[in-house]
Amino acid sequence: MEVDEINEMADVELTGDRAERIRRDAERIEELGLHGFEGLHREVFEIELYREVEPMVKGMIRSGSLARLAMEFAARQGRDFIVYADDLRLFRTSSEARDTIMVEVMAYAMKKLIEGLKKGNGWSAGHNGPRGASCLTSYFVTLCIWMFRRAYVRWATERVEWARLHMSYDFTEEAANAAGIGALLGTTDYVVDSEVFGTDFEEILDEQAPETQAVVRMTVMGFRATEIADKLHLTPGAVRNRLTRFRTVLYEAARQGRIWIPKELHTRKQQLQVEELAA
Repeated sequence: MEVDEINEMADVELTGDRAERIRRDAERIEELGLHGFEGLHREVFEIELYREVEPMVKGMIRSGSLARLAMEFAARQGRDFIVYADDLRLFRTSSEARDTIMVEVMAYAMKKLIEGLKKGNGWSAGHNGPRGASCLTSYFVTLCIWMFRRAYVRWATERVEWARLHMSYDFTEEAANAAGIGALLGTTDYVVDSEVFGTDFEEILDEQAPETQAVVRMTVMGFRATEIADKLHLTPGAVRNRLTRFRTVLYEAARQGRIWIPKELHTRKQQLQVEELAA
């Protein structure tokens, strides 16, 4: 359960024993309540709590544990929630992505915390559950887990919309042969029939992470890897890696009969990958 995992992490990251932290936190909340949970005292409280929690939350985003715990929490609630594998890689490699999602998550968590404290049903030093009381830092990190789904969905949706607005393209024979599917599949000397492009391709693409969708769309439009990297704030290597993974997805879909890809477009390497999958 996430409570045990978070408490153990807090014990490692924070100074003093847990009982002392809970006593100190109770004093902080009492003082905050005396001022109606508003004004300068609230601002100072939020800044201090953010500073305590930020290293833990950022580390959990980087390691993927925050996303994992959030998905487990959603599953227990009967909600469908998944974090794209490409996004997990992005959180691991991009400090900008980590900072962006961290700010969103902690803002949602802080709003939830203050609302609960005002109503008297938020954190309590006298909690008597099966695991006893947690310090305020542990409780806030738990709120971050609960709020991650909301923050991630908003973040991912904005990226999808951005990609669709800026990277729209026309899947026609003319557009395909002008730049597209040949570059996507790693060949440029084959005339592509329109059957390659269809609903199935769109569905397969929509199943991928938003940045992968943008990379693929820009490749089909004829942008080079360096140009795509510049526009999406990625490295050229990251662009190539996303294309390689998407090609693997496409050829697996072709093996399953979801999409038709002419044999002439199969490079020797891709043919070997297909043969291995079929073995």
